Amino acid sequence: MSVHFSSKSYEWETPQHLFDKYNAAYMFTLDVCATKTNAKCSSFFDKEIDGLAQEWTGSCWMNPPYGRQIKYWMRKAWESWQEGATVVCLVPSRTDTQWWHDYAMKGKIHFIEGRLRFSNSKGNAPFPSAVVVFNGKV
Repeated sequence: MSVHFSSKSYEWETPQHLFDKYNAAYMFTLDVCATKTNAKCSSFFDKEIDGLAQEWTGSCWMNPPYGRQIKYWMRKAWESWQEGATVVCLVPSRTDTQWWHDYAMKGKIHFIEGRLRFSNSKGNAPFPSAVVVFNGKV
């Protein structure tokens, strides 16, 4: 079981094809959790800017770090939706966690078939993934 929660890195780069699919539907204006090398939008927050401390507006893409801090990112996504933003979140499908029940289940959940191959990975992820969409009227 430890393979599902361990990694040399908590940062998994979004596969371009997956981003393109959701970008076609939501036309993202902001990547709220990126690095300079993997940002999917021209406007993005990175570690130096600290997306958790910023206001999220418009149509946002989020692929957060997958460690224990993910609960803070999901809370911020849900809160930003409450304020009128659209936030689309690529996350591990961890239906047994509190953050999943507190936040993910309040959005529209799209389970991803199989295991994703993240752009910065040699193989498929050791965990299932889902896309959680917070959009529309609250």
